[in-house]
Amino acid sequence: MGINLREVKRIAIVGATTNPEKFGNIVLKDLKKKGFDVLPVSPKYDVIEGIRTYKSVDELPDDVDLIVFIVPPEVGLEELKKAYNRGFRKFWFQPGAESEEIVEFSKTLSDADFSFIKCIMVQTNW
Repeated sequence: MGINLREVKRIAIVGATTNPEKFGNIVLKDLKKKGFDVLPVSPKYDVIEGIRTYKSVDELPDDVDLIVFIVPPEVGLEELKKAYNRGFRKFWFQPGAESEEIVEFSKTLSDADFSFIKCIMVQTNW
């Protein structure tokens, strides 16, 4: 399987932030500029970059194609479990958001696709 980013339209960003110096904001603006429909996920904000923000993956609409994690691994693991239980199957962990525990857990989910280590901003430069 694998994640074909050219087929991805709607991307949820777990760890989105209003701080322009943090990757949760840099990635969001980069993907938005490239034409993706981005959905910020953060319990701290109602709006980020003019976009309605979801408090948790539990609130996301069902038609999200990919969930990008830009959070500490312990938060990512919890949100990953929630997202998987909701029916999402494509997950991208930005560098630093992964952990051995997440990688091991991902191996138990044979019907899901994961990306680790690669930066989504680099992978979408086409």
